[in-house]
Amino acid sequence: MARTANWNDDYWLLLVQLYLRRPAGLKPMYSRPVVDLALELHVEPRVLYDKMCALAALGTPRMERIWRDYAGNPRRLARAVRLLRQMRGFGSEGAFYDGVDVSETFERDFRPIPGTPGVTPLMLVLVLDLYFRLTPATMVAETPEVAALAKLVGLPVGAVVEAMAAFRHCDPYLRHQATEGPALLEACREVWRRHGGGDPEALASLAEQLGEYFRWKP
Repeated sequence: MARTANWNDDYWLLLVQLYLRRPAGLKPMYSRPVVDLALELHVEPRVLYDKMCALAALGTPRMERIWRDYAGNPRRLARAVRLLRQMRGFGSEGAFYDGVDVSETFERDFRPIPGTPGVTPLMLVLVLDLYFRLTPATMVAETPEVAALAKLVGLPVGAVVEAMAAFRHCDPYLRHQATEGPALLEACREVWRRHGGGDPEALASLAEQLGEYFRWKP
């Protein structure tokens, strides 16, 4: 049986708790708290963000009731969330999804690429965005933008340089000879297939949003 990342109305309580988390209010779509909850629920960050916007607007009587009953009572909310997690098997996915084929999609972007310790597809999207802003001669560790991106995502600057070299190999206009390991090269090929041939402005907008994952400060 295939399992899709469907929204469940039980999750409203989790969103109330997330909304109230300091600093209280709407959290950016790709901020770390939203992504962490998305990974836990197997619900895309965009879906959670849209639901959180709806919750903030109190657009339905149900949302008004949930907000009235829980937003002003943190202890009651914490108990309800704790019970929900226990009932639905949060933290014990092996049992909860036993016999269920979990089809992962967005989750892979936030997990390390096998064979490339610490590097995720999410990081490579940000590297690709910077790649289109630089010339080959400036895709080096000494370039301030390269060093700044490495610091942001928590990678050695050499890893960002290696990823840019892999993207040069993927770039049909350069045909750069690849010297990086096959795992990184294949991951860069996949990111290039998804984003390399599209609108650079759309990629820049996506990278700006994804950067919230690394910029988030509780």
